[in-house]
Amino acid sequence: MNDDPVAIAKACLRAYVDKDRAAIEALIADDFHFTSPRDDHIDRREYFERCWPFNEQVEFFRIEKLFSEGNEAFVRYACKPVNREAFRNTEFFRVENGKIVEVQVYFGSPAKDVSSR
Repeated sequence: MNDDPVAIAKACLRAYVDKDRAAIEALIADDFHFTSPRDDHIDRREYFERCWPFNEQVEFFRIEKLFSEGNEAFVRYACKPVNREAFRNTEFFRVENGKIVEVQVYFGSPAKDVSSR
């Protein structure tokens, strides 16, 4: 994978849809940290324990906005979990040497207008 934060952010979301742990492990740096309203700067190991299992619920992501500058990207997406209402989140990705070193997630609102691909 190259250093393009847009391509890397898209590949990260694709790994969730494909339930491909090997793909996401290849994207995430050893010194990775993740922050969300529920997670305060957790490390790679804890991310895989707490966050990765959500992949089993993901039906699809629909990227709605994606901006990048340098080695950083902001992505707003709608996520449709299986048998649940869709929701929107925004994620900030920071990439170094082709790997994700930081993700900050900002939880959004329900996405009642999203029901299918």
